[in-house]
Amino acid sequence: MTLTYEAAPSAVPSLSPKFRVFTTRHLDELLARAGLTPDQRFAARAVATVLPFRTNNYVVDELIDWRAAPDDPIYRLVFPQEDMLPAEDVARLADLLRREAPAGEVTAAATAVRRKLNPHPAGQLQLNVPAFAGEELLGVQHKYDETALFFPKQGQTCHAYCTYCFRWAQFVGEPDLKMAAEEVGQLKEYLLSHPQITGVLFTGGDPMIMRAPVLSRYVEPLLELEQLEAIRIGTKSLAYWPYKFVTDPDADEMLRLFEKVVRSGKNLAFMAHFTHPRELESPVVAEAVRRIHDTGAIIRTQAPLIRSINDDPVLWESMWRQQTRMGMVPYYMFVERDTGPQDYFAVPLARAYEIFRDAYRNVSGLARTVRGPSMSATPGKVCVDGVVELFGEKAFALHFIQCRDSDLVNRPFYAKYDPEAIWLDDLRPAFADRFPFEHLRSVEDPA
Repeated sequence: MTLTYEAAPSAVPSLSPKFRVFTTRHLDELLARAGLTPDQRFAARAVATVLPFRTNNYVVDELIDWRAAPDDPIYRLVFPQEDMLPAEDVARLADLLRREAPAGEVTAAATAVRRKLNPHPAGQLQLNVPAFAGEELLGVQHKYDETALFFPKQGQTCHAYCTYCFRWAQFVGEPDLKMAAEEVGQLKEYLLSHPQITGVLFTGGDPMIMRAPVLSRYVEPLLELEQLEAIRIGTKSLAYWPYKFVTDPDADEMLRLFEKVVRSGKNLAFMAHFTHPRELESPVVAEAVRRIHDTGAIIRTQAPLIRSINDDPVLWESMWRQQTRMGMVPYYMFVERDTGPQDYFAVPLARAYEIFRDAYRNVSGLARTVRGPSMSATPGKVCVDGVVELFGEKAFALHFIQCRDSDLVNRPFYAKYDPEAIWLDDLRPAFADRFPFEHLRSVEDPA
């Protein structure tokens, strides 16, 4: 049976707004709208030469409270801030913009800054790209036994870019930094030769930037594989362009594709990124969620903990409660990754745990599906379970949710307490000479 996807008339506009993109060409005008001075605008534009900027009319018109800008959290979520990069780098780039230096000179200076920002953290290129048939399988990553990541070429952009994004290197126009696959045939052969892989995650960028017929060409061949139990789609589209599932021209066709995945016997896990409660407020989001659920897909929610945007337990509690009301499953609170402007957005691990705990204790068991705070580090996903005192020593209690070495999954280990630590590499072992994962190659920052 094929479902008919009808929008609730009272929940959505009668006509879909036309998707309009804002890029660096529009940035100065938007920064002025936020009340920034000319010098501040040059500084923010300087940051945008290094880190990507892209947003759209839904974010600008419906999510940002311009009366509160530039302190509004959604504004900070998508607009560059002058102190995201070292002051000397910003000053040099701003000076180039002021004197209208040749584009090549600006690009060269921006590229030099990017190279210092660990563009591919956690061994993404060095350790995660598999070899197959004697060559690297471009656009595929295989870090954990059961899961392969796939980067379809047409999905390597987004409806809007987050300022904290750990995949920022995908969007800056440097081919040697980008991960993308042009077709799914090699992935299918790789999966057949690795029967332990039971799930494929479509990621980017954002796969939901693709039209339904394009995504279908990547997804449908995988439905023939009996070994696959789940197909995941990592996306920010519900927050940044919910019309994709409601009134866009291919909305119904996209939902029929979701339904086809579920009918094939696979779990379709829609991995939705919500960073702030405001992203859940629009009636169009509720309608999009309803329509996705009607296909049989499961929506799981995740986001990183980001300083100045959502570093407040009340916000997380509010998000998890509302997501649960809407039938979504809270899944992860991540720690800001060690790339890009990490120092600007990072929250110390000790504070991250407090925020997680204070939010977690105020939600019902239905929302306690969420895990975190979790670091997606080189050896695996490391969860901070708490701060303990053992043998007179204060320590972080940790465990691997996932690990390159599956024998270490869910085994507790300890690190010396450090109130300033923001990442796994900042920690030192407690009650042992070394961490249990130190036998893995390239545990330290591969950059």
